[in-house]
Formats: sequence, structure tokens, C-alpha cells
Amino acid sequence: MMRTDSYKGGRLERLEQKRKRAKKKVELLKGFYNHVKVFILINGLLYLAKIGLFNPFLPEDFQLVSYYFSWLNLHLIVWGSILLVHGIFVFHNSLPFVKRWEARQIKKYVDEDNSK
Repeated sequence: MMRTDSYKGGRLERLEQKRKRAKKKVELLKGFYNHVKVFILINGLLYLAKIGLFNPFLPEDFQLVSYYFSWLNLHLIVWGSILLVHGIFVFHNSLPFVKRWEARQIKKYVDEDNSK
């Protein structure tokens, strides 16, 4: 009887660990998708401002010079790069080349340990 109880306890602990890992992955995905939404919203509004969509809503004496939005391209590159790194961090286990690299590294270190 004691074995059965310890077996059930171990199984429940493993299920709880799996649940925690799944919850953490969902939180990472939610954070990434929120990052993508904010990126699209903010940069979409900035692009619309750059092409002049909001000009009719500005005061008549507002001086709008073409170089006001010259920083926007650099902004997109920097933020896009940050978003790419965030995506790689979240999806690194889903990328096949990462899995192959991890398998090679594990094999390398196991082989090193076996040769010692």
C-alpha cells in the first residue's frame, strides 16, 4: 500500500511540474504576442503620421518638415531587431536547427565524459 501512495504522489508531482512548465510557456507566448501587437500598433500609427494621414487634424500654422520622421526607419530596425530576439527566445525550442545543435552538444559532452 505504501508503494502505491508514493507512486501516486510522484505521478502527481510530475503532472504538477508539467503544468507549471506549460503555464510558463503560455506566459512567454502571451508576452511575445503582446509585444507584436504593440509593435504593429505603434509603428503603424507612426507610419500613418509619416505619410501625412493626420495632417488635416493639425493646426494650420503647424510647421511639418519632412525630416521630422527621418528617425522612423532606424526606429523600425532597432525595435524589429529586439522583437526578433524576443521571438528567438520564446520559440528557440521550436526551431529545428536549435534542437540539432543541442543534440550535438549533448552528444559531445557525453562522449567527452565517456572518454575520461
